[in-house]
Amino acid sequence: MTMDLKLILGISTTMLLARLKQSVVAGVGVTFSIMMYIALSGFMNGLNELLDGLILNRTPHIRLYNEIEPSEDQPLDLAPDFADRTVFISRIKPKAELTRVRNALGIMQALEKDERVLGIAAKTTAQVFFNVGTIDLNGVINGIQPAEEDRLFRFSDYVVSGSVHDLNAVNSVILGKGVADKMQVDLGDMVQVTTADGQRTMLKVVGTYQSGLADLDNVQCYASIKTTQKLLGRGNDMITDIQVKLHDLASAPALAREFARKFDVEALDIQTANAQFETGSNVRSIISYVVSVVLLIVAGFGIYNILNMLIYEKLDSIAILKATGFSGGDVRAIFISLSMIIGVCGGAVGLVMGYFASIGISHIPFETEALPTIKTYPVDFSGRYYLIGVAFALVTTYIAGLFPAQRASRIDPVEIIRGK
Repeated sequence: MTMDLKLILGISTTMLLARLKQSVVAGVGVTFSIMMYIALSGFMNGLNELLDGLILNRTPHIRLYNEIEPSEDQPLDLAPDFADRTVFISRIKPKAELTRVRNALGIMQALEKDERVLGIAAKTTAQVFFNVGTIDLNGVINGIQPAEEDRLFRFSDYVVSGSVHDLNAVNSVILGKGVADKMQVDLGDMVQVTTADGQRTMLKVVGTYQSGLADLDNVQCYASIKTTQKLLGRGNDMITDIQVKLHDLASAPALAREFARKFDVEALDIQTANAQFETGSNVRSIISYVVSVVLLIVAGFGIYNILNMLIYEKLDSIAILKATGFSGGDVRAIFISLSMIIGVCGGAVGLVMGYFASIGISHIPFETEALPTIKTYPVDFSGRYYLIGVAFALVTTYIAGLFPAQRASRIDPVEIIRGK
């Protein structure tokens, strides 16, 4: 006959209190494991999001552009029969054509009607020299649509002085932090820029930009797309890149191939462009999860050892229980309940401790010149870490208590009494 659940829980609680010190040690093990899992997972994933943001937030899901390539029709290919006895000029260089996207305005209109597209932002890139006295510094001016660039790519998060909206003024520029430091310029100063065609223009510094990637900050600068087109002496159809943001990031590779065929342009998806970076992020996540799981498993072994010791010490009690009508299943339920009480109590305290540990980490100062907009360590407070932690703690403690409980349920009370 199966005993009442309330009675089974009462006996389990009595056994726990009888070995209070060992029970507390087991509970602390679960608490520590859950706390470390939540704090470590939140910190590692917060760090991953920060690092991903440095690249992915500023990267379009699909980039449409015109690739300059060598001529496909080479003389030797056109006349192979005479290649062994006639001298031909080979390796003809690319045609003198602009790097602009052909029919860019039409492509953008078509993309705006595509329901799969979240937004698009045109960009015009110009290779320039910043004239500093007798020295010319290499630079790249990215002509952008300030409002769309900020909406789609969080541009203002990386502007450390000035405002992105100041780019709407004609002949204004936001300099990369590295470029600004080399030229020793401040907001409001004028800088002279020379294009590859030799055209010179004076631009007003309205801000500085810092992505956290030194190689980019040493050359990258930003102006409005109209200013850049004027700098190059071109019209409003001079667009070198069409940046596309999608509703579904996972669909980027397939849509990139579709857009390339449809619009006859080169298309680069974000997964291909950042394959190595994404791999590194996944590896960091795997490491954090492995460490956290190991902590929970170690806590499970602690509970297993404590329950095993408890069985040896409670052989008389087990014999009495079985002699008074408790079945093997009842005894098994008692010890599993004992294990689950440890898991539930330890896990509940671990959740609270993990939350406060995450808050503590998020308030630790983190100041570096490479990331001026980040003031404290990043932490992800997602609820999934708490759910996973509790679920794993309950599963671990259940398994840890199952094997000792099975052993206790098979004990023969007659043999124990005879042994005594």
